[in-house]
Formats: sequence, C-alpha cells, structure tokens
Amino acid sequence: MIRALARRWKQWMQPSLMRRLLLAQMGVVALLWTMAVALLLYDSYDDPELLKFDKIFQTVALIAKNTADRPDRQQETIAAFDAALQHAVADGDGHADSSPVLQVWQSDRLIYRSTAAAPIILNTRLNRIETVNAGGREWRARTLASPDGDIRVMLAEPSVWRLTVTVLSRGYYLLPLVISLPFLVFPAWLSVRLALRPWRRVSQETAERGPADLTPLSYMPPHKELQPLVLGINSLLQRVRESTSRERSLIADAAHELRTPLAAMRVNVEALKEQSTDDGQRELMDNLLRSNDRAARLVGQLLQLMRSDAVSDSALPAMLSFDGLVQDRLAMIESLASARGVELELECEDSVPVLGERESLVSMIDNLIDNAIKYSPSGGRVVVHVSRDGAHALLTVADQGPGVPPALRERVFDRFFRSPDQSQSGSGLGLAIVKAVVDRHGGEATLGAAVSGGLLATVRLPLAVAESPQPMLCS
Repeated sequence: MIRALARRWKQWMQPSLMRRLLLAQMGVVALLWTMAVALLLYDSYDDPELLKFDKIFQTVALIAKNTADRPDRQQETIAAFDAALQHAVADGDGHADSSPVLQVWQSDRLIYRSTAAAPIILNTRLNRIETVNAGGREWRARTLASPDGDIRVMLAEPSVWRLTVTVLSRGYYLLPLVISLPFLVFPAWLSVRLALRPWRRVSQETAERGPADLTPLSYMPPHKELQPLVLGINSLLQRVRESTSRERSLIADAAHELRTPLAAMRVNVEALKEQSTDDGQRELMDNLLRSNDRAARLVGQLLQLMRSDAVSDSALPAMLSFDGLVQDRLAMIESLASARGVELELECEDSVPVLGERESLVSMIDNLIDNAIKYSPSGGRVVVHVSRDGAHALLTVADQGPGVPPALRERVFDRFFRSPDQSQSGSGLGLAIVKAVVDRHGGEATLGAAVSGGLLATVRLPLAVAESPQPMLCS
C-alpha cells in the first residue's frame, strides 16, 4: 500500500505539460477574478454605492420636516426608516461596528442618530463624499441639507463594512464566477487534452518504431508548433540512416577486403605445415589455422549481418519451401555435427511455404543450427522441428548445451554480446544475424529452456499461403 502511494506520488510530482497547461489556465482565471475583485474594491472605495442615493437623504429630510411639530412621532418615523435601510443594505445585523450610521440635524441640533455608540460625524462640505476620522475609526460620509437649509442629513459607513456592502450590492457580478470556478477544472483539462491530441499521435508513432526503422514519420501535423518537431525528428532519422548506411558499407568493404588476405594466410600456413617436421612448429601452425578459421568465420558473419541489415522490398520476392530449405541446410551441416560427435534429428511437416530472401534465411538457419552444435556436448543431440503454427511457419532448434540464463535471453540477440559464463569461443554475431533476418521477414525469434535441459530457439515466420498442413516426418 505504501509503495503504491509512493509510486503515485512520484508520478504526480513528475513534470507534466498537461498539468502545466491546466495550471496556467486556472492561474489566468484566478488572476482575472482577483483583478475583478480589486476593481470592485477600488470602485467601492472611490464611490460607495449607499452614499450615492440622493433619495435616501431627501426622504429623511422630508420626514424630519413634516414631523417637526411632533418630536416623538419624528423620532419613531426616522427610526423606522433607518431600520428599513439597515435591513435592506446590511441584512439587519444591527451591529454598530459594521452598520451604516444615520444622523439628522435640525437647526444645528442633533435630533437623531442610529446608535448612541456611534460618534458624531461631521462633513467639512455639503453634498460631497469625504473620509472622516471619528471615534478612532475611518468613515466614508456624506451630508445633504434640505432646500431651506434647516435640516441636514448625514449618512456614513465604516471602511471595514464597505466590501460587504459592495459584494451584496454587486454580487451578481462575482457570484457566477465564484460558483463556476471549481467546475472549470474539468473543461480546462478536457480542452488541453483535445489540444494535445496531435502531439500524442506523433509520440505514439515514435514509440511504435523499432530500432531498425529509420524511415521518416508518416504523420505530418499541420500545426505550426508541431511541424518543427516532426521535421527535426525526420531530419535526425535521415542523418542516422545515412550514417548507418556508411558504416554498413565500410564494414562490408572491410570484410570483403579481409577475406583475401585471410585465405592467402591459410594457404601459406598449410604449406609451411606440410614442409615442417618440427612438432612444436606444427602445433604453432595448427593454432594459427584455428585463429584463421575464427577470423574467417567472423568476417563471414559480418558480411551476413550486413546483408541482413540491407532493407529492400525487391529482396523479398521469392516463394520458398521453408521445410525443404531446412532439410537442405541440415544435409550440408551434417558433416560438421558428425565431426563434433553431435547427432542431428529433424522433424518437419510438408508444405510450409514462406515469402522471403533465400540467402538471408539460409544464414539464419545455419547460425541457429551451428550454435546448437557448437554448444552441445560430445554425444549430445540437436533436434530441429519445422511445422505450421496457425498463420506462421514454426522452426525450433533444441540442444543439450548449458543454455542461456533467463535474464540474458533478450540481450544475447545484441551484436557482439556473449553470455559471460560461456566457455566456447565466438563473435557474438550469430544470434544477432538470426534476429535481423527474422525482423526483416516480419517474424519473431525467442529463446527458452529445452526439455532436455539445453537451449530452445524458436522462430516464427508468416506463412506465404494458408493451405492445409500435410504432416510428414523427415529424417
């Protein structure tokens, strides 16, 4: 459980363009919302909504004038109007530190104020919103006088209360944004995901490429942001393809050039061996011949590998009998197996056709069987089986050698890689050639454990035609 949480946390903390774009969108929305609130605050401070309504002042002045002869009635009426005003703009909370203050003067005598706790607030000028400090607090106040100047009405609101009034009076601006902000996350995520769909298509095509596929990407997006990326990838693939072609040509030319001096060296060493009577010298010449054989085999494998890497559709036109090809190669290798004391056994079905290039398939079969013979002990047995497996031609080669550890069964297909615990000499190119030929023919090559305890090499190639199999045991 802890590991799963740690893995998810690690995945979440990994940098992501999707998350980056999503956060950018939400950041823009939050910035716009903050700017809107700031603008609202500035507007409320500069021009308070409540103090702009002249009708409030005129109504209070009219009430005071009409009830001047009845002071008790005057107080009651103005208090009722003040309560209605408080309820309308401040939800009637009644707290002196957060409610607007109404004060009325008649003939320069204070006849009404909202609460005795509020200080006396005096404007310096009439009909103008001013900031007044009274009672240790800051107020925004405005005073209007009646036409005859006998009655003055002052309305003030504390600074701490201005934001509340503004939000309540202009909530229709902010409320939809505040409510919808959490629900904008999914639309933002969906829009980013849809916008990145061409990017994912390019990534998918790149991820599906094998190491030998250096052809340009088939998808060319029309978007100007992605075109430089795809063009850069295709340019890189072209440079790698050209570099690989030059290296392949260099290796092939070098291998061709080495075959002649190696053959001449062998002829000369064999001639010297025939003329020499010294046992020590003859033993040294035998070592030279064995080294020459190893070098000639390496050169031959390099040439096979270069031919296997050559990609050309015109090189795959022939319909071949896979079972017949395997039989022919076993007949050619029989002498090598007999010299090593290894028994070859072939089991095959008739009519296993494949579409392929003969020389490459011969190279693949030779390397598989040669490896099996080389690593089998004297008196061992190599079993070769050819059959149909659904829509594939199946070739298996099982030996009784030491095998390959499971952890290395993928790596031994790499060029020049050999299992560290192998005692037999080799170049590490045999299985690399097999893998190259199989990949070129659209097949699959795998290694496993044979029933006899050795290595089981399995090759699957697409059948050329779908015919009913006709089993036949070949020896």
